[in-house]
Order: sequence, then structure tokens, then C-alpha cells
Amino acid sequence: MWTQSCCLILGLWACMHALPVAVDKSTEKPPAEELEPPQSADTGLHYDRYLREVIDFLEKDPHFREKLHNTDMEDIKQGKLAKELDFVSHNVRTKLDELKRQEVSRLRTLIKAKQDLNGQKGLTVDHQALLKQFEHLNHMNPHTFEVEDLDRLIKSATSDLENFDKERHEEFKKYEMMKEHERREHLKTLDEEARKKEEEHYEEMKKKHADHPKINHPGSQDQLKEVWEEADGLDPNDFDPKTFFSLHDTNGDGYFDEQELEALFTKELEKIYDPEREEDDMLEMEEERLRMREHVMNEVDSNKDRLVSLGEFITAANKKEFLEPDEWETIDQNPVYTEEELRQFEEHLTREEQNLNLKTHELLRQRQELERQQEQLNAQKVELQRAVVHMEQLKAQKTQAPEQAKVPSAVELLPGDSPLTQDFPAQS
Repeated sequence: MWTQSCCLILGLWACMHALPVAVDKSTEKPPAEELEPPQSADTGLHYDRYLREVIDFLEKDPHFREKLHNTDMEDIKQGKLAKELDFVSHNVRTKLDELKRQEVSRLRTLIKAKQDLNGQKGLTVDHQALLKQFEHLNHMNPHTFEVEDLDRLIKSATSDLENFDKERHEEFKKYEMMKEHERREHLKTLDEEARKKEEEHYEEMKKKHADHPKINHPGSQDQLKEVWEEADGLDPNDFDPKTFFSLHDTNGDGYFDEQELEALFTKELEKIYDPEREEDDMLEMEEERLRMREHVMNEVDSNKDRLVSLGEFITAANKKEFLEPDEWETIDQNPVYTEEELRQFEEHLTREEQNLNLKTHELLRQRQELERQQEQLNAQKVELQRAVVHMEQLKAQKTQAPEQAKVPSAVELLPGDSPLTQDFPAQS
């Protein structure tokens, strides 16, 4: 099983997640050994499998496992743990060498495929972008796993996962702008009456979506009490932060990871979003969930390790903001883009469409040129075939001419006979 420190530094804090479960006080939990181990969740990194396999084998080494448990988080980030690689067993190092060779081979195959694909499409190959695929290992030494490889792996995973949420926000913003762009473009295709009806329907859907119960501030006492009462089936008057933490620390590691936190907001999100309603967008729901989790992390995660410990949770529960939070504003109340950003986005789409049209036109021209050249080749092939047939005919004629010139006489001439008298006997 992944250790807490490993999840913390290498970004695998997401590896043990589960939804909160309703608690029945009359039912005892089964013994720990009878519980199924939690499933590992994908970190979203393109080298996720390699990362997991490396840590898996490092944890099998007693020396490294001890250092992992006892090394401070900042020291790990600064590469001090990576130096302990020199002290792991030979068997582990040999396996790590093999894993690295497999990873290098995978990346080379992937990059070759991308280059071939870009070449077929006539696109310029971005070599710098391709080289970034290797940043989590030292590709100059493709054969052995060294201290530098572990250091790069830790730093790459930490950095990539810290930027993961930012990239998700950017993708969501593009999604929302594209949705609005397509809506406006659709309106342009309608006549005045149909456009008016469409606008009225759009405004009606917005009002229906905004008509929902009050949203509790994520991480506040009111919000957690609602989970305590409705999901856990407990008396809200008996709410206890420590017990609540224990109930929702679903993997029992003593921390709330990101998935465990996000699961706490399901009740609030169900107030706003329903997959059966036309006006509700489930992608917006997931963005709202992400915003809630980020907010709580910023407020409660004091050491910024992307985990909430029991101590941090209890400290937050004693703050004034926990008891008297500000009103939570949803995505609808905080648009993710401005009109200026939408304008720039549409201009970008226009440029992309123009470039695509130019490329399409160029490909069409190249196709026509190839077809013309093919027609010329076909014509030349026909002419060549005709020439070959003509040559064969001439050759056949030359062969027949000498045979006709050498035809034998009907009567064989005797010596001394004249050709003029051979058919006329002498007069007596």
C-alpha cells in the first residue's frame, strides 16, 4: 500500500479514494483484514504507470522505506531522499534499471508515432514539446536508473500535479466559451421570430438553473453538518469534528486527500445540478466541485501538502469562518470568462479556421497536381505500349520479307539449260 509520504510528495495522494458512506450505529465494521484494498486512481500523468512502479519497488527496500517515512516533506522536494537510492539493494536497482529502459522505449515509440503522424499531415514537428515527454527521467542515460532519475521523477510529478488543476480550469473556460460561441453562431442562422424564441428559452433555462436551495459554504459547519445528518444518518446536534473526520477518512490513513474532500460536497452539488434537467450541465458541476475543493484546501491545508490532517481539520473547525462563513458564490455568479476573452477566443477560432482552409486548399491543389501527373504517366504508358506493339509489328514484317524473296522454281533447271527454253521443247 502507498505510504502517506509517498502520496504526499509524488502526487499519489489520489490513489486511495472512496465516496462517503452512510453509517449505521447498529452495524459494526468488518475486521480490517476482511476489507478489500482501495483501488489506485490514475494521477493523470502520462508517466503514471512508470511512477507507480518505481515507488512500488523502492518501498520494497527496507532502508529506503524507513527513510521515506522519516524524511521531511521539504527535504524530499529538495532531492535529499533521492540520494538514498545509492543504498538500496542490488535487486531493486536492477528492477529500476529495467523499468527505466521500458519507459525510454515507450517514449521513443510514442514520439516516433507522433512524428510520423505529423509528417503525414504535413505539420511541423515541435521537437521541444516532444523532448518535454522525457523530463521525468534522464534520457541521456537510457540504461540505468540513477539518483538523478529519482530526483527528476519527484520534481516532475510534484510540479505537474500542482499545475493539473490550473490546466483543468483552462480547459473548462475553453469549453464554456465554445458553448457560448456556438450558441451565438446558431442564433445568426435563425430568422427574427425563431431567434427571439431561442433567446427566451435560453433565459428561461438560466432562471430555472439558478432557482435552487441555499448553497452552504464548503467546509463550513453548516455544510459538514448537512453531510453528517443526510449522508451519515446522525443527529446534527451531536456533530463532532473529530468523529466526522474519522467517518470520512475512508482509507484510514489519517488524512483527507483531494478525492475524500470532493466527496463531501456531493450534497451541495445535488442542490444545483440534476443530470435529468436540460438546464444543468454536468461538466459545470465538476468544475464547481473542483472550486469547492480548492477553496477548502486553501483555507485548511496550512502546510500546503495537498492533504488535510486531523490537526488541520480541528484547527479550522475552531475558526470563526467555520461557524459564520461568507455566502458561497457559484459559477453562475462568477463567470469564468469575460466578453473580451470570448472575443479573443473567437478571433483565434477564426484564424484557425482560415489556416485550416488554407491547408485544405493546398492539399486539394497538391491532389489535383498529383492527379494531373498521374494522367500524364498513364498517357505515357499508353504511348509506350503502342510503341512496343509497333516495334513488334516492324520486326515481324522484316522477318517475313526475306522468306518471300527466296521462293523455289516449279521445274528444276539442268546444267546448260536456258530459263527461256525450259518450258518449250525443240522443234523437229
